[in-house]
Amino acid sequence: MRLLIISDAWYPQINGVVRTLQRLHKELLELGHDVELIHPGQFRTLPCPTYPEIRLAIFPRRQVGRHIARFAPEAIHIATEGPLGLAARRYCLRNKLPFTTSYHTRFPEYFAERLPVPLDWVYGFVRKFHNSGVGTMVATASLRQELTERGFTRVQPWTRGADISLFRPLPPPDIEFPRPVFLSVGRVSVEKNLEAFLRLDLPGSKVVIGDGPHRATLERRFPGAHFLGAKEGEDLARHYALGDVFVFPSRTDTFGLVLLEALACGLPIAAYPVPGPLDVVGDSPAGILDEDLRTACIKALDVSKEDCLNHAKGFSWQTCTEQFISNLKPQATA
Repeated sequence: MRLLIISDAWYPQINGVVRTLQRLHKELLELGHDVELIHPGQFRTLPCPTYPEIRLAIFPRRQVGRHIARFAPEAIHIATEGPLGLAARRYCLRNKLPFTTSYHTRFPEYFAERLPVPLDWVYGFVRKFHNSGVGTMVATASLRQELTERGFTRVQPWTRGADISLFRPLPPPDIEFPRPVFLSVGRVSVEKNLEAFLRLDLPGSKVVIGDGPHRATLERRFPGAHFLGAKEGEDLARHYALGDVFVFPSRTDTFGLVLLEALACGLPIAAYPVPGPLDVVGDSPAGILDEDLRTACIKALDVSKEDCLNHAKGFSWQTCTEQFISNLKPQATA
């Protein structure tokens, strides 16, 4: 079918949303679908306040409408609640075109943390955005339950996958750090709660891979940690091999794609028992979840690499793509 995906998150951003959509796009094309993307690279943009790495499209409404009309998609998926997502939603509602959405990021919490706006107000806006579609796709059971309790309707499961052909045990790059190495990978921003990791009294070394608006601040505050910047592809997979334990300090992620990547590279997880880690690791032997993050880090050193690799095999992009397509059916047959 002809499928149109609209996302305010795209390259040069490097995050779980972009990587999920990139891989989904690849899988859909391989299945024979005709897929087009609307993303910020096609528009004039401005940097997002407090997060300049994110580019926001300027007045995209008319261009988005023309794109939808020209492509005449059989299914429309709006991945984000930014300017492009809002423009696409408006066009679809005005022209009675059904669409699905996905809930990738805890936008209300992030927004309320940066601006003096009540959290319930932001949730009201986000709930209205998503409930106007025919379904909202979310990655985990715990998040589905939470959003349902907040009044979101037609919440649909959409899991994530690990590319085990790319993320696999590899020789590390030629960098030596005192062992054990506690590694964290992801966007370096306030909501990732990296300070909770960097403050820990741990043996060996702390290594952070990724970039973002909070990096310079954290480098000044924690000079003993090693910040290696953003990595991609095979280079990222090799840098996972630097670690002995993968530390995931976030309490607000909706999933945490890096958890799957780390497991596929044989790294045990140390994290808080919150949505994301609970859904990915749960009570499996592939990691340690504890409200005392230091305890989780130390105990994770005893987790076997084989348990991590075996657990990662339970997540596939094929399952992810099949779920996505099945969620589109109400629109495709409308």
